Amino acid sequence: MGYPRKLTRRFRAFDNFAISFTIINIISGIFSSFGFGMTAGGPRILVFGWIGVSVMVLFVGAAMGEIASAYPTSGALYFSAGKLAKRHQGAWSWYTGWLNFVGQVGGTAATNFAAATFIQAFLAMQWPSYTPTPQQTVLITAAILLVQALANTYTVRLVALVNRISVWWLLIGMVVIVGALTFVPDHHQSPAFAAYFVNNTGFTNAMYGGMLGLLVTSWTFTGFDGSFHMSEETVKATVNAPRGIMRAITYSAITGLILMLALVYAIRDYGHAAGAEAPPVQILVDALGQSTAKFLLLIVIGAMLFCGLANMTSNTRQIFAFSRDGAMPGSRWWHSVSARTRTPVKAVWLAAACPLVLVVPGWWSHTAFTAVVSVNVVGLFLAYAVPIFLRLRLDDFQAGPWNLGRYGKPVAAIAVIWILISNVLFMLPQASPITPASFNYAPLALAVVLVIATVWWFATARRRFQGPVSYGRPDEVAAMDLI
Repeated sequence: MGYPRKLTRRFRAFDNFAISFTIINIISGIFSSFGFGMTAGGPRILVFGWIGVSVMVLFVGAAMGEIASAYPTSGALYFSAGKLAKRHQGAWSWYTGWLNFVGQVGGTAATNFAAATFIQAFLAMQWPSYTPTPQQTVLITAAILLVQALANTYTVRLVALVNRISVWWLLIGMVVIVGALTFVPDHHQSPAFAAYFVNNTGFTNAMYGGMLGLLVTSWTFTGFDGSFHMSEETVKATVNAPRGIMRAITYSAITGLILMLALVYAIRDYGHAAGAEAPPVQILVDALGQSTAKFLLLIVIGAMLFCGLANMTSNTRQIFAFSRDGAMPGSRWWHSVSARTRTPVKAVWLAAACPLVLVVPGWWSHTAFTAVVSVNVVGLFLAYAVPIFLRLRLDDFQAGPWNLGRYGKPVAAIAVIWILISNVLFMLPQASPITPASFNYAPLALAVVLVIATVWWFATARRRFQGPVSYGRPDEVAAMDLI
């Protein structure tokens, strides 16, 4: 790919799969957004929407996997966008990189903020005198980011080990939660309950309300580009990176559906649960009692913490690669690699500091925090769409060992169409009446990111950034390898 090797290849196939599986994180995703799904569509959309959206995300993953096989680098999306563009390679690469960066920062912030919120919910259950506050949530989030940064500072072997543990935490945790919800309660909803439809979004159009409910699954299925970003540290990356993406999506789709069904059929008082501060926690309490619910809540919190750690790891590699090509302020600083740990330590701390900046507005206003991190999913999926769209335009795409053959273009076309549809949904109003607290700030947040990137591009970047940098011929680059 034209770069000297600075990162060590210590990620095996399972490790590469583990990082995307951990970032998707069905427990974290479902428990974070289940309450919104109870309002927008109810069980019908939660169950059947999960199935439909999972299938569409598989198309996105397959299209991305084909590109990952052809361009297995830490730069991932922005690198491949620069290589696949027929013209204006620098501009395509620039916008893709910044969308990816902002989306990943927002994902790390949102996941850890959710973990802090659930930690406070657990504390309030354990000690009723404890009163959660926004300030405490921000402080807990900052502490989580500090611990995750320390973990990412050490060797890639430690990160791989933690991700392996997280896979088993998720799978065993899912089995424990599903088993408890299946066998402990003496009452479950009837099979027909999966078709029950609810539209409490405030909008009179039921179809619109149901479409909004698809966001529950779309929010969960983000971050699988983590396997792509870890390519330079993965053995046989041209095959293992795309396989990691596809396996992470497939296994998440299956296990997530099982967890979704368990939660849906365990609901007792729908209105009471839907109106609770944390609807899935209320479902656990109603069905299992407070003591069991607290134990299961610890599993959920653990899953969220693992998710945040994997998010930060992926973001670190994107920062490292983007800086290596001179696309970030202080690039020389951020793409340096520790001689002792062989990890981009400075990029790790930037990947921790940026989410903290996004979280700080939550000290005063949850709405302000929501406005900042709402660009997470939109930014990520737009970054996914760009290289897939550019690959779609090529008739001479040079596929890697893992490829879709003659189905490559149709799959890419379906992926792009789905990304556009889901992004429109993410930017539409999600509750009525529309107030400052219920307003969807995603379009404004995205506009701010694009305006800043555009001004920066025309002011200075277009003269110094022409896309991915080549350090020389393969033999010259090999001579630069530090390992």
